[in-house]
Amino acid sequence: MAPHRPILPGMKAKDLWPAIDPLGEALHFLRMSGSFYCRSEVTAPWSVALPALDDCLMFHVVTAGECWIAVPGVAPRLLRAGEFALVPHGQGHAFYSGPDVPTVALFDLPRQTVSERYEVLRHGGGGAPTSMVCGVVRFDHPAAERLVKLLPKLLCVDSASAGQHEWMQHSLRLMMSEARTLLPGGETIITRLADILVIQAIRNWMAQDPAAQTGWIGALQDKQIGRALALIHLDPARPWTVATLASEVAMSRSALSARFTARVGEPVMQYLARWRMHLALAQLKEDDAPLADLASRHGYESEAAFSRAFKRWVGTSPGAARQASRRAARA
Repeated sequence: MAPHRPILPGMKAKDLWPAIDPLGEALHFLRMSGSFYCRSEVTAPWSVALPALDDCLMFHVVTAGECWIAVPGVAPRLLRAGEFALVPHGQGHAFYSGPDVPTVALFDLPRQTVSERYEVLRHGGGGAPTSMVCGVVRFDHPAAERLVKLLPKLLCVDSASAGQHEWMQHSLRLMMSEARTLLPGGETIITRLADILVIQAIRNWMAQDPAAQTGWIGALQDKQIGRALALIHLDPARPWTVATLASEVAMSRSALSARFTARVGEPVMQYLARWRMHLALAQLKEDDAPLADLASRHGYESEAAFSRAFKRWVGTSPGAARQASRRAARA
């Protein structure tokens, strides 16, 4: 996984400042993987309970009709056509047409398998219809994982009031059309549309919720700390020190250290080490590159030094982590 915009030797941060958008760089890594989709055609009265799915984000697009979504710890929310909801933390939740409808577990309902990653659910009592497209996805990049962990339990977006009504409505219609026909490449189109809708939902949340101005997301929006984070994200293998980062963002070492720790929640060099190991863990899952290559990519001079650092931060050896990810993929 190469840096999105590598920094060449001799370049300074000021050479990239007009182009660097720290928060945009984080959003860039919100690329979905491990996707599974379901098109639901339900009629009132109906209710479906979805199980918890660890390390997953679930999204639901209502394309016709309406329904209620209930996530534990959050007040039930009515979703109408043209709205979509995100359940970012894989928490179990339920949908229903109205109160007092007995809930049925998703896996207890008959579903039509269209492909290994796509199915169709038809359920209900024959009354008012509702159509939905639902997805279960993962984010493998550490920037995406960290961003998603900061989101609230439920995010809802109404395309009619999101400020960009026309393109969002068009995207929702295109998603439903692809879900109905599922022509070759249809799953890829749904995934890419979901990428856009999820990013838009997160952007709306960041614009409206004061919580998005604090912690790691708030640090990304800090003019100098955000650039320091972006430099680490863009070129993690560079032999960064507090001094070199401070020079790049026009701060003193002491000022950078204090402000970085206050905004991000951990010291600069600790963040750098953790970031490198999270990247390495994601890459171990993706490819079969020799450990020596991974060590070099992440700024370590030897495979042994890389392996020691990896075990210290991740809790297991790189080889064991790779084997575990392969077992999980097969499962």
